[in-house]
Amino acid sequence: MAETVLGGIKRASGWSIFLGVLIVLLGIVALMAPLATGVVAVYILAWSAIFAGGAQIAFAFQAHSGGRIALEVILGLVFIAVGLYILRNPLASLLTLTLMLGILLLGYGIVAIFLAFQMRPSKVWGWVLFEAVVTTLFGVLVIAHWPINSVFLVGTLVGVSIIFRGVTRIMVSQQIRSTASALA
Repeated sequence: MAETVLGGIKRASGWSIFLGVLIVLLGIVALMAPLATGVVAVYILAWSAIFAGGAQIAFAFQAHSGGRIALEVILGLVFIAVGLYILRNPLASLLTLTLMLGILLLGYGIVAIFLAFQMRPSKVWGWVLFEAVVTTLFGVLVIAHWPINSVFLVGTLVGVSIIFRGVTRIMVSQQIRSTASALA
């Protein structure tokens, strides 16, 4: 029984390592075309807003009162309008997204630093801390240099972030695999 569980853990960690390698490769591709990556990020945001707006409107009709239905529909229409605006103004949206990304990276990095210290007995806590510190520094750099080079910054940061997420996945997965092997 234990060998079956440990074998499953080893297989899953092997697939996770493979996924980590694919994530790193995706990050390298993103770094090679930062403008295209930034524009893709803007379009993903736009379509996400449009679909979220449509879902919000569909949800509105699940509400029980007329006033709430109207507010839910208005909220859905706002999401759709923002998505359409982003699609029609991708470069202006990219500037805004750059600033928002800087704020997001800064916030994520700070929270991840606390997470890393809570993981501290684990052997992989250092990798989580490393990713958190790098992400925090990227957030500070984005905010400090906004809007200069915003067109290329989003794509570059997305690419680097993807690479670090892939490397972190690989390292955590290798540690899990190593632990499972030691228990076998």
